[in-house]
Amino acid sequence: MAITIFSHSYCSLHKVTEVHPERPARLGAINDQLIRSGMEYVLTQKDATPASKDDLYRVHDIAYVNDLFAREPQADDDHIWLDPDTLMGPGTLRAALYAAGSGKNAVDEVMTAENAKAFCAVRPPGHHATANQAMGFCLFNNIAVAAAYALHQYPIERVAIIDFDVHHGNGTEDIFLQDERVLFCSSFQHPLYPDTGADTMSPHVINVPLAAGCYGTEWRQHVAERWFPAIDHFAPDLILVSAGFDGHLEDDMAQFNLVEDDYHWIAQELSNLANQHCHGRLVAMLEGGYNLSALGRSVVAFLKGLL
Repeated sequence: MAITIFSHSYCSLHKVTEVHPERPARLGAINDQLIRSGMEYVLTQKDATPASKDDLYRVHDIAYVNDLFAREPQADDDHIWLDPDTLMGPGTLRAALYAAGSGKNAVDEVMTAENAKAFCAVRPPGHHATANQAMGFCLFNNIAVAAAYALHQYPIERVAIIDFDVHHGNGTEDIFLQDERVLFCSSFQHPLYPDTGADTMSPHVINVPLAAGCYGTEWRQHVAERWFPAIDHFAPDLILVSAGFDGHLEDDMAQFNLVEDDYHWIAQELSNLANQHCHGRLVAMLEGGYNLSALGRSVVAFLKGLL
């Protein structure tokens, strides 16, 4: 079995400032660590293709999407702040379209090709983007685009989205809160940006808010107790993963103390659930992770866990 990696050089066109944590070097750090790991023999690398407006309209308001296209900066030194953390420069829209499109590519891959596992090494991330608002470094909700595409394109009825980024996936929850075809499971530090999720009441949203200082043993226990029975009961036809690695103890975006072995563990567990319920079909998409060394190592550990 191999894992298909989807990415594109255009994902590096999105540039904020030299000190902004969500920077092009993130993808370089992942690629460098993949080379060092010697995993090439189990990885199939493919270029992503861009999402269309129709793909985006399935999860985002038409006016919101069209407004981003209309406001796209053209000059090299031009930029627009969409929220206090999220900038759109002259290369941002193209990067975001390829990031969102990679999820479609990965869904097609696991639904129709020999490789049942795929990972999208793309940026900007997506899980904070709501139906009508860019926020938290995110323009389009990449994982939501992939889920909506899968439900539209293939004869499947249930998609589970698992989000282990250290920040709550508020945008994904916002988009699918009323959609019983989607089970959303999110673990996150609380309180922490965006300060949502702890009070959500829904039978198909399983949120696990945990305090700062959380170590892997506590995180694993809560995730295993809350997520895995719910996923078993839901019996998804496809598992999608918002894979954020900013809960690593070396990442200063939050105060979790996870390590590479924790990401290896969650990949193994989700892979087992995918094998049990949906012929192994699993797509993971990069979200957070801002310490470059920890990010690269964590992605490699996660991919090894999928194997």
